[in-house]
Amino acid sequence: MFIFPLIYITSFFVAIREVFKGNKQAVLLFLIFGLSIYTTAMSVAFLLGLKDIIPVFQFFKEVLIISTLILNIVTLKYRPRFNLIDYAILGFLLYTLIYAILPIGEQSFVNRLMAFKSTSFFVVVYFTGRLFDPKDIYINKYFNYIILLTIAAGAVLIFELVMQRQLQTMTGYADYSYYFFNFEPSGNFGLSWTFESEGGYMRFASFFANPLEHAAATILALSIILALYTRDNNRFNINVAGVLALGASFLSILFAVSRAPLASYFLIIYVYALLTKRKFITDTVHLGVAVGAAYLLYLFTRFEDNKSGIVEVIMNTIDFSNPSSVGHVVEWVQGIMAMIESPLGLGLGTSGRVAGSLGENIGGENQFIIIGVQAGIIALFLYLSIYIMIIRASLKWLPKLKGKERKVCFAVLLLKIGFLIPLLTSEVESSSYISYMNWLLSGLLVSIIMRPRNIPLQPAINDN
Repeated sequence: MFIFPLIYITSFFVAIREVFKGNKQAVLLFLIFGLSIYTTAMSVAFLLGLKDIIPVFQFFKEVLIISTLILNIVTLKYRPRFNLIDYAILGFLLYTLIYAILPIGEQSFVNRLMAFKSTSFFVVVYFTGRLFDPKDIYINKYFNYIILLTIAAGAVLIFELVMQRQLQTMTGYADYSYYFFNFEPSGNFGLSWTFESEGGYMRFASFFANPLEHAAATILALSIILALYTRDNNRFNINVAGVLALGASFLSILFAVSRAPLASYFLIIYVYALLTKRKFITDTVHLGVAVGAAYLLYLFTRFEDNKSGIVEVIMNTIDFSNPSSVGHVVEWVQGIMAMIESPLGLGLGTSGRVAGSLGENIGGENQFIIIGVQAGIIALFLYLSIYIMIIRASLKWLPKLKGKERKVCFAVLLLKIGFLIPLLTSEVESSSYISYMNWLLSGLLVSIIMRPRNIPLQPAINDN
């Protein structure tokens, strides 16, 4: 198990060395190989008795991102032109900073700062990508690293399935979560309830933090696979590694047993088919929906008085009567009521991960509601606006871009669409791997869009 903290530490020091040597794109090396195993690496480090230096390990990601951002600023070759997206993101940062500095709400200053970092650090990640010179990043190489990571996650998942045991039961996950975040072990497997579904089915996380992050990472992987292997003429030219990664992603989304990401997985495929005009895929999806609806109707009539196993899970998901769905609805209602009563917010740390660790959570189970409860409807509006503007910009520029530029645009578009449903049912920004990759690529896309057209983009981003 020591391999996980070893990979985490090694990827950090290799990345930081390369960044300070001027190869700033190496930050992606750590984001891909270090952050994907972040919680597992920390858990194993705790198991090995390294709890006193784990706080140092935990700050590796912030140190690397901030260092890269500073170097990007001091090495700028031309003054960047700002986009409305940039102003909206800066506005979100400054607005939430006010809530961190001023004594708004009942949380202490330290807790407000922790919540501010959890809520708004994505802005720093975004501008790290935004201030990259696109020609300095070899997109194909890092997209292929994600392909390799996806295959590795699938291999670990197969090991878990064969052993019928979650990796986290061997890494010290429960003890680490209790010691650092005050989350007591729960559920039938001694981890947390998120590692099992209704009916007692195991949910698997591979080497990610939990099944929810595993499922979200699969959404990221699928978006990268489709973007990487789609040519400018929309021909899908996949190789053996791509096929293995695609298979691993499908296996992962099935055994993570997370309904929202599963729906997003097929939504991405459907949107991809629409964008690339693949009528066969869209027709197949339409047929699949019709067959699925007919099957569900059959289940309703055939097993109305005898629900069991997977039938019970499906039926209770549809009518929102299963504990997970009920929990989502309760959290949503609490959050919406809190926003109605306090439209300017209750203060940072009153909802989301920090509030959950303190046992004082209000609302939650929804990224938008978590932001709205803490910083009010203005912050919520800014966050929604940023999201929508990036999707619109991606749709506008996809037909105009070529080569690696188009791949970045395609990946960001599919990512943003794919995360829409999970954002409604979880705090996606709390996953460092998902959030950092999502926003760094978003910043890189805006950098591509706003790059002066008279500056040639050679050799990296156009190198096929």
